Amino acid sequence: MTIHAEALLFDNDGTLVSSLASVTRCWTRWAQEYGITAEEFARVGLHGRPAAEIAADLLPADRVDEAVARIEQLEVDDVAGGVVLLPGTAELLAALPAERWAVVTSATRRLAEARLGAVGLRPKTMVVADDITRGKPDPEPYLLGAARLGVDPARCVVFEDAPAGLESARAAGMRTVALTTTHDRSELDADLVVPDLSALSVQVTAGGVEIRGAA
Repeated sequence: MTIHAEALLFDNDGTLVSSLASVTRCWTRWAQEYGITAEEFARVGLHGRPAAEIAADLLPADRVDEAVARIEQLEVDDVAGGVVLLPGTAELLAALPAERWAVVTSATRRLAEARLGAVGLRPKTMVVADDITRGKPDPEPYLLGAARLGVDPARCVVFEDAPAGLESARAAGMRTVALTTTHDRSELDADLVVPDLSALSVQVTAGGVEIRGAA
């Protein structure tokens, strides 16, 4: 299968890097500190959503800002040794011109830069939680990513591992490639589903980028 695009938009955690063990450690500690039971925490969707929205689902409004600052600090402190590149990430990004791709993540800028920097990735263009008012699954993050690259959303392809992110991309009118790095294939509604980025190849053309992969 070949998909043509002018720009590529990548989620970060679970797509370019794996920080799953770190996320689990930090959010478990955070929940314990704030007296949130395992049952309460299990009812809230975690992966692919901004921390502020997660905290707002679990805590009174007057505690959200403090709680968001706390989880950010826990996760930043846990970056060393807690983040690894996923297969195919380095090779695929190295094949792309810097102006053809962006990272669109639900993490804050501080946390996103810490995680990406830990594995030597420094994207030219990034959309983070600080930039938006509505996180994934709302289309706002990916629409902003397309705007920052100066590309029609319909000419963008999104790479995601989470249902919320795929929903965001579809709502933005973009084509999607899903990775089964954190969710089962049955949970992922996308134009193409692959194990990880190593299953794909890209070729830069005069009109953009061709992505090839087996469905």
